[in-house]
Amino acid sequence: METAGSVREQVKEKYGAAARQVQQSSEAACCNPSFSCCDPITINLYSESEKRGLPANAVLASLGCGNPTALIDLKQGETVLDLGSGGGIDVLLSAKRVGPSGKAYGLDMTDDMLALARENQRQAGVENVEFLKGEIEHIPLPDASVDVVISNCVINLSSDKSLVLREAFRVLKPGGRFAVSDVVARGEVPAEVRKSMAMWVGCIAGALEEQEYTAKLADAGFAGISVEPTRVYDIEDARQFLEEAGVDVDAVAAQAAGSLMSAFVRATKPGAACCGSSCCCN
Repeated sequence: METAGSVREQVKEKYGAAARQVQQSSEAACCNPSFSCCDPITINLYSESEKRGLPANAVLASLGCGNPTALIDLKQGETVLDLGSGGGIDVLLSAKRVGPSGKAYGLDMTDDMLALARENQRQAGVENVEFLKGEIEHIPLPDASVDVVISNCVINLSSDKSLVLREAFRVLKPGGRFAVSDVVARGEVPAEVRKSMAMWVGCIAGALEEQEYTAKLADAGFAGISVEPTRVYDIEDARQFLEEAGVDVDAVAAQAAGSLMSAFVRATKPGAACCGSSCCCN
């Protein structure tokens, strides 16, 4: 069994390689053979209007499974945190929406991705952005310091998802919102199928089952939890990758059908309790 440390190192190596691919050749990260698993998932996630004005490498480095900035109504002056910010596309998009009076943080543990993101920030000329080095299991921000937590297909890579969700809850202000794109398992997935499909979709780690995801959010303290499917993956999407990995696709096709999906996962940190005569509930 792989340890949390070994999974973390594999994630850092793969995503570091993706960042170097973009910087050295100006090709999409998924053109890197080690990321062939991700290509059907990461394409066409952002509209032309969203991409307009962004550095090309911010778009090329995107390795998500959705567009978390489309999930949430960001307001001028809010503070946003992107967990696993990669090349910075979602941070830069968020920074535009919260305006100069707001702030967008990007958190990533991979030096190459952080270097790429900071260069993308420089090229975009965006000042209300800060990229932080760290792990999503240990967010280097104070309690109750952000209004919105977003993430794009990164939480599924963590070996301790409960800790990630508790940390997200900690840094959110009362009434703050959690709005992420992630890969989620639907129902019971046979172990062999789950291992091969999760290897494709997650590119390393497995996806939480939908009810387990919502239970972990509730355990962390969140309310208003919802999971909205955005794309259910078909075995044919991964046929080439799985066959190259030695999987008998036809043998597992029936079991794997509809077993994994991209989803928008939303939740809210409950507001502060009423505590006196000046409280708004009076």
